[in-house]
Amino acid sequence: MIWILFIGTMGLSLWAMWRVKSVYKRYSQGVVRSGLTGGEVAAQILRRTGIRDVEITVGEGMLGDHYDPIHKRLVLSPDNYHGRSPAALGVAAHECGHAIQHARAYAPLHWRMAAVGITTYANYVVMFLPLLGLFTGLITPLTGALFMAVAWGIIMLFNLVTLPVEFDASRRAKAVLADFNFIAPGEEAIGVNRVLDAAAWTYVAAFITSLAYFLWHLLPLLSGGNRSRD
Repeated sequence: MIWILFIGTMGLSLWAMWRVKSVYKRYSQGVVRSGLTGGEVAAQILRRTGIRDVEITVGEGMLGDHYDPIHKRLVLSPDNYHGRSPAALGVAAHECGHAIQHARAYAPLHWRMAAVGITTYANYVVMFLPLLGLFTGLITPLTGALFMAVAWGIIMLFNLVTLPVEFDASRRAKAVLADFNFIAPGEEAIGVNRVLDAAAWTYVAAFITSLAYFLWHLLPLLSGGNRSRD
């Protein structure tokens, strides 16, 4: 069962990653009619929504785009900052969506920010506790299952809260791009939608994976240590 769980969740994650890269590559070709770059669109979105305290910077690598709420910094990869494709504008607008959430005090975003610290520790537990138990023998199976269930439960809840944050940011991105005429109806709008929808699947995959591992470690606790071998 553990191998089925591992292969299944790994396959789902790899599929989600492959899909977002494939869709992004397809719609990173060409130039939108507005002729604007992702960086220019991001600057205009922030200005038109009254956000003037967020810095826009160029990051490194492909699809390393993110919004840093601690430093109020919107980081775009070079391809998306300088790019004029539907994919570049879609990603830039999505990150602006997070900045708008922060400015509007969107509750799920603040929940996720508050949970970053404890989730980091939970990730350490799921990475190192199995090794500690394997090489030292100091942890009984039920105790290990308890710690792992708690850690995976924290990660699962973090990923659950992430879903509305990401979907809402994409919704805001699609709306603002259309409202401000940064993208044209038809193929450009379709490209933006497909890129952002594909990206959303990576977060869905992360949630399903964490939920599956949480339930796997919870099962022996509920059954008194007798996990089904079917």
